[in-house]
Amino acid sequence: MLLADRILFIDAEAMVLDKPAGLPVDAPRDGALAVENHLDSLRFGFIRRPSAVHRLDRDTSGCLLLARNPKAHARLSAAFEAGEVRKTYLAVLDGVPQDKSGMIDLPLAKVSTREAGWRMVPSPKGKAARTGWTLLAARGGRALVRFAPETGRTHQLRVHAAAGIGHAIVGDPVYGRGGRAMLLHAWQLEVPRPSKPAISAEAPLPPTFADFADAVA
Repeated sequence: MLLADRILFIDAEAMVLDKPAGLPVDAPRDGALAVENHLDSLRFGFIRRPSAVHRLDRDTSGCLLLARNPKAHARLSAAFEAGEVRKTYLAVLDGVPQDKSGMIDLPLAKVSTREAGWRMVPSPKGKAARTGWTLLAARGGRALVRFAPETGRTHQLRVHAAAGIGHAIVGDPVYGRGGRAMLLHAWQLEVPRPSKPAISAEAPLPPTFADFADAVA
């Protein structure tokens, strides 16, 4: 796999990759390849390797922002922390919501057990988590939704789909039934910058979304 062939945006301080599903951002304990293993091939003449500004789950595809120098990393990270970054995701749910749109406001906390490992759960004692959503299409007992998260908690969209909407994301091995590829895609990313044009990218739908491709054409 050549990540250099999956660049959606690049300039002197940043690049956006179309990360494939199944590729973790950081090297996992199981020794599998990760985005981290490909960073040398993404220097494009720069001395330093680029570094990830945020994270996508291993099974989530789409827009991943990398900074090309430490100063840019600090500025872009600050934009994420300040809630200035516009992120739009697409997901296929294992069921059809009754409503057409909504705002999910469910704080999330991490829990861990020896038997099941860790997971995120809704909890009033957790960190604030808000996600706007819109139903785009429904067919075959499944629904394509657009997510617009206002916060960036771990597994936020996956938990909000299952607990907030009432239908887990298709293929989610933790909060859903698993059994196939998880259909969650980081579709669009826009990062404002004060002194130059915004970073803007859109990742094409992967083949796993073929049943709903016409709904976002």
